[in-house]
Amino acid sequence: MALFDMLKSKAKSTVTQAVKETVTKAAQNIGCKTEKVVFHSLPSSVEEFKALPQAALSTPFDTAALTVLALCFYPQSKELCYEMLDYLRGPRPMNGIDKQFIADRFRSKDYVPRSYFAGATPQNDYQPSEPYTVTVSENPHSYDSQGYVKLFIPSGGADSPRPIQLREAKDGKWYLWEQFLLADIRQPESANPWA
Repeated sequence: MALFDMLKSKAKSTVTQAVKETVTKAAQNIGCKTEKVVFHSLPSSVEEFKALPQAALSTPFDTAALTVLALCFYPQSKELCYEMLDYLRGPRPMNGIDKQFIADRFRSKDYVPRSYFAGATPQNDYQPSEPYTVTVSENPHSYDSQGYVKLFIPSGGADSPRPIQLREAKDGKWYLWEQFLLADIRQPESANPWA
């Protein structure tokens, strides 16, 4: 009987611990939202970029998704990319160090920003599905710093979402403050010399 009581107590303890973990995870995720930002067409100029509905910069989710879109233009026209990023940065335009940082990250890796669009994976050489969709999420610590928000964007070539930080200005708009979207990801299948 003592063995039965011991096993029963251990099972109860395991169940209690599992319930606590489930409740903790659920509590951490309360209020954590995810938004899918959809672009039905891609702009071909800064004017078209600024005319997109998301370019009102009224939410940090929109600004984060527009950052992905702007970075995708670098391989075609780095100047166009920089103009778009300057718009997203608002009162804090890019300087030479910012531009050099982006140039360094793009060396032979033009596929990295495309990896943030839905459907883009190493297997299809990071060709996104249409309409172009970027998923942006917050976590329980996204709003820890007043006036700033840290959001996360999953990449089809990375195991965990990449952070991007936005800052709210006096005008109520959310501007790009810092992005970590150009870190290395898995190479596209076409670049694999063994396959």
